[in-house]
Amino acid sequence: MSPRLRTALSAVLVALSCLLVPFGALAAWAAYGLTDTRGYVSAMAPLASDPAVQDVVADTVGDGVAREAGMNPVFLRDAVRSFTATRAYRTAWDAGNAAAHTAVMKALRDDRTDRADRAGGEEGEEGADGEGGADAVGGPVTVDLATVTAPLKRQLTADHVPFAERLPVEHTRVALLPSDDLAALRKGYRVLDVAGFWLPLAAVVFGVAGIAVAACRRRAVTATALGTALGGAFLGLAVAVGRRLTLADLPDAARRPAAGAVYDALTATLRTASWLLLALGLTVAATAWLTHPGSPVVRRLRGRRTPTAPVPAPPAGRTRIRA
Repeated sequence: MSPRLRTALSAVLVALSCLLVPFGALAAWAAYGLTDTRGYVSAMAPLASDPAVQDVVADTVGDGVAREAGMNPVFLRDAVRSFTATRAYRTAWDAGNAAAHTAVMKALRDDRTDRADRAGGEEGEEGADGEGGADAVGGPVTVDLATVTAPLKRQLTADHVPFAERLPVEHTRVALLPSDDLAALRKGYRVLDVAGFWLPLAAVVFGVAGIAVAACRRRAVTATALGTALGGAFLGLAVAVGRRLTLADLPDAARRPAAGAVYDALTATLRTASWLLLALGLTVAATAWLTHPGSPVVRRLRGRRTPTAPVPAPPAGRTRIRA
């Protein structure tokens, strides 16, 4: 293969690798980061102490209870806002996020056989440990409020709150996703599940192949590193633009700070990945340039190490003295 053809093929492979870097990172984050219940709960846990999120929870819960009970919503909002500063609220927050995420992921993974096999015994288990999940096949995705009230009751009892043991634990289902959206969401989840594995792998394979077939491998390494850094910068820009568009679409401007806090918590790993790609690419590119034989640094080092040639002595002979 001629050097020109090798250079062209290397350029195509490196370009494909750099193009797949941001999309591969995004797909891997969606397929493995968002779908992990433990990671999701850990990411959402600090939001329990976020003032903007606490205000939204107080307004939502207070208004809902006020409509049902016919009470003053202002009083209920203040009561709920005071409750958001307690340890029991953080326990209920983590339990609610875990239950909601588990129910959604069961529905997206379409565990029909698993749900059908456990349909008979699930109701009895819910009464014992408060676990909930998705409804039967074909219905909406729901979560049982007992998954929140049961640990809340245990926490309040441990804190010796009066009458905490009398708190009712009712198995009330709350809809999370309508059944009409499940088919499209399941297809999207399957696509992300496949793309989250193959896109990053393809980016690495194309990059290694492009460097291997290049006529000048140092130049190919530099191009791949700069493309990786550019992909990391593009990924960070996409996260920032996505945040702006997400908040702009919210009709209620008062809830945008809380939505921004949730968005930042969910995309923290993605932002870290973008900075790592940018730093790694620039570091490798700078190293390849600084170690090039023709770079000023290498030439300066070579000049310092080259010994000075001795001045040859004049030939021995008679020296004529001119008058």
